[in-house]
This record gives sequence, C-alpha cells and structure tokens, in this order.
Amino acid sequence: MFSGSMVALVTPMRADGSLDSDCLHKLVEFHISNGTNAIVAMGTTGESATLTVEEHCDVIRQVVSQVNGRIPVIAGTGANSTSEAIALTQHAKDLGVDAALLVTPYYNRPTQEGLFLHYKAIAEAVDLPQILYNVPSRTACDLLPETVARLADISNIVGIKEATGDLSRVAEIKALCSDKIELYTGEDANTVDFILAGGQGVISVTANVAPAAMHKMCAAALAGNEVQARQINSDLALLHQTLFVEANPIPVKWALNEMDLIPSGIRLPMTVLSERYHHPVREALLAAGVLN
Repeated sequence: MFSGSMVALVTPMRADGSLDSDCLHKLVEFHISNGTNAIVAMGTTGESATLTVEEHCDVIRQVVSQVNGRIPVIAGTGANSTSEAIALTQHAKDLGVDAALLVTPYYNRPTQEGLFLHYKAIAEAVDLPQILYNVPSRTACDLLPETVARLADISNIVGIKEATGDLSRVAEIKALCSDKIELYTGEDANTVDFILAGGQGVISVTANVAPAAMHKMCAAALAGNEVQARQINSDLALLHQTLFVEANPIPVKWALNEMDLIPSGIRLPMTVLSERYHHPVREALLAAGVLN
C-alpha cells in the first residue's frame, strides 16, 4: 500500500513551545514538492509524547487538510493503553488519514500474547489500514517475527515499521508472512540494504531535511539500481549519523531551524541541540547539499 521515502514529520513549534501551524503547512508543501511518498504525522519525531491529545489530533487534521489527497497521510496513534490507542486510531480515521502507525505499548512490557491481543483489538475496532511499529530501544519490548506473522493474518494490518536495526528481520518476517505484510525500516542508515533485502521503504528522519535525495535513493533501490542507490546514500551517510547525536528529534529540529524551515521550539524534556554538536550537524547538512 505504501512505499518509498515516508517522512516522520517534525511538529514545528515556536520558541515558547506553542505549535506553529503556518510552518506545518509549509513543511507539507516542502515534502510534496520534493517527492516525499507519504507523510507520517505524530510519530516519535513529531513529539507525540509531549503533545496533548487535542494538539495531537489537531496536527493530524491540519496535515490531512493541507495534503488534500495528494500523497498518503499516516497518523501515529499508538499508546500503551489499548483503549487509548483505539480511540486515537478511530479519531484519525474520522479525520481522513490513509493509515495508522501503532507503536508497541511502551513501559508496560507486555508478553507476545499481550502484543498480539493489543493489535488485534485495535484492528477489529477500527476499519483502517494499520502499520505495526517495533522500536525496542524506546519501548522496552520487542515485537517478534512469530507474533508479526500471527498479526499479518488480520486483513487491515498491512505493514510493519521495523526499527530494531537488525536486517535479518526482513528475511525472517518475509519467510513467515510471505506477501501478507509490507516492511518499512525505521533506520535511515540501513534503508538501501533493507529495501534490497525485500523491504518497501523507510519511515525516515533524514527525509525531514533531505526529502528529494531520500526519495531518489529509495526509488533507485526499489528499482533494483543498487549502484545509484548507494551513490546517493554516500552523500547522506553523515547526515544519517549526526541526526542522532542526541535523542531524536533534537538534532533534526535544530537542522530544520538552521535551514530556516521552522522556528527553534522543542518541548521539555527535549532540549535544543547542545552547542558542541552544532558544527557536526551543520557539516552534515553541507555534505548532503541541503545547506549553502
């Protein structure tokens, strides 16, 4: 259903932490004009953890309205409460999104059976395409391939964002699920290898600042043009690395501010990028050709 470079969109904020709708609308246009294949609103990079429910839903509404059907919009609607995830997913559907991205329940540390029943309940409650999101480094639980295979039998569970960084997961999940579920990486640095191994694309942090290059790289990899994909990736490699010198989205929001695309705002407990990292991130932006 979805493929290529899908941006995990930042949420623009003013210096006081209030949401900046004008910049949000400009970012949407920036991505559409630069070939981004889909927009993921209110994921980790969008600071979903620190927005109120009302703000969360309003950002999704604004993105859907601004996109106006030109590319798919995927909404982050995961929660560590199943009932809350159902409510958020239903609201996102009512707002007109094309799919929901559902992170594994964090902090609770559910069993594999608990994960299966959690996702099954959401899928049965809301008739909307749903993408699983596995990121153990943030959630303290790992959605194993065997559980993914059970969930792939549910018709509206259509994909998984695999952010373990373990490329062997691609082959494992494909062997268990065949073509019942699509795979997207959550690790920009392994995107080319992930796609060449059988994945469909990336839900990307790097695409926030280099959307055109990420689109071209993914398109080349999906077409089997490994040489071209790796050439493009070589220009982005430093960016993939430096956008994680501090916790996401700290570096990427600083980078977008440096590019004059958003104000400097970020919400506590996230802080503005430490000064010692300004030069490395700026150098990575220059190397990628997105900053003069």
